[in-house]
Amino acid sequence: MILVYTHKITPRVRYIFRHLFSRILLVKVDFTSKIEEFVAYNGPKMSYTKVPLGSEFFLRSHGLLFDQGVSDIEIKMVQWDDVPCFFKVGSKSSIPYDIFAASFFLITRYEEYLPHVKDHYERFNAEQSIAYKFQFLEKPIVDIWAKKMSVVLLEKFPNFEFPERTFKYISTLDIDNAFAYKYKSFIRSTGGLINDFFRLNLRVFWDRLTVLLGIRRDPYDIFDQLLSLNSDYKINSIFFFLIADYTSFDTNVSPAKNRFRLLIKHISDYTKVGLHPSFYTMKNVGIMKKEKNRLEGITNMQTKRSRQHYLRFSLPETYQQLIDLEIEEDYSMGYASHVGFRASTCTPFYFYDLDFEIQTPLKIFPFVLMDTTLNDYMKLTPKQSLGRIKDLYMEVKKVNGTLITLFHNESISGYMRWNGWQRVYQTMLKLIDPAND
Repeated sequence: MILVYTHKITPRVRYIFRHLFSRILLVKVDFTSKIEEFVAYNGPKMSYTKVPLGSEFFLRSHGLLFDQGVSDIEIKMVQWDDVPCFFKVGSKSSIPYDIFAASFFLITRYEEYLPHVKDHYERFNAEQSIAYKFQFLEKPIVDIWAKKMSVVLLEKFPNFEFPERTFKYISTLDIDNAFAYKYKSFIRSTGGLINDFFRLNLRVFWDRLTVLLGIRRDPYDIFDQLLSLNSDYKINSIFFFLIADYTSFDTNVSPAKNRFRLLIKHISDYTKVGLHPSFYTMKNVGIMKKEKNRLEGITNMQTKRSRQHYLRFSLPETYQQLIDLEIEEDYSMGYASHVGFRASTCTPFYFYDLDFEIQTPLKIFPFVLMDTTLNDYMKLTPKQSLGRIKDLYMEVKKVNGTLITLFHNESISGYMRWNGWQRVYQTMLKLIDPAND
């Protein structure tokens, strides 16, 4: 155990110290504000305050962890060896930067509470983040800081041991459109045929017609293949189903369709299933509750996991809604337009609500890349995408973190605009497979 002395034990201090020590470095941490207790302790210890008590491991504190609410903070980025860092605190500190305050700023998404310009889907724009501006978006900088700190601590306490954590991989799959053509309403199907014909989309017209006539399989219906890959590579996977009422942004098969409901139940028999709250749920708990109840009625299980459709969430409102609905895990933390680490960590963490200054029970699982980001936003070829995937995988592997990817059944099908992508997902699984280490 590491004992931390600080002049004031705040919820922010407890939260971020536990993330770096307990979740990343896998060691217990405790706190004291009593000098005599700190001096009497014989194990590894550090002080986190304004001035050192003696010759102990001392980290000079920035004021952020002792504040409340949010205010505009000037960020001056410098280098800690070869790693970007901020909140410089001076040479007397055993580490010249307050990495705890900096980590808190990044993980709580402090900057997303400040005034900012949203994109056309009302999302926080990656290009406004300090991680993008200072070019560390594609590095899990918080995990890197924690690892560097462990090296400095071992110099002070050479007999202490930090356990080696294990790399983990979670494959998440969003099912926005379970089927390209099948099981849509009569109006949608006939309207689609007429639209294809008069726009001379003859290939789509023929594909739609042959699928509707039962001559060929629906191109998005690759669920047996996905379950087979799960089994072959022993993947920890989660399928997030969009089961919303139809809107121009929510175009999945109607949740009233029996075949769609049977598909969800079938998938839930083999792997984890989560809710994909629809486009308008970002600030509407009523719609979200309706969709959660709908999924639970299909699976006969409590819904514990979710990811927002279009990655539309607003802090802290959307997360507060999820907590009210007793959702335990959210997988929305990532950008649509850029790959990388939105919260600058590849370690799942609990949402800290800056409105109420508390750690909540909602656990955030940040993903690092999405298929539509690579194809639609970054305009990468499948081969180029695999190169970026490998780079991000190696960044997570260096710190033995948790790699989370986001794919859709549409991209893995290789159909239409996803032509050539059908092997990207499986090639990525081969790359990550521990048998290849």
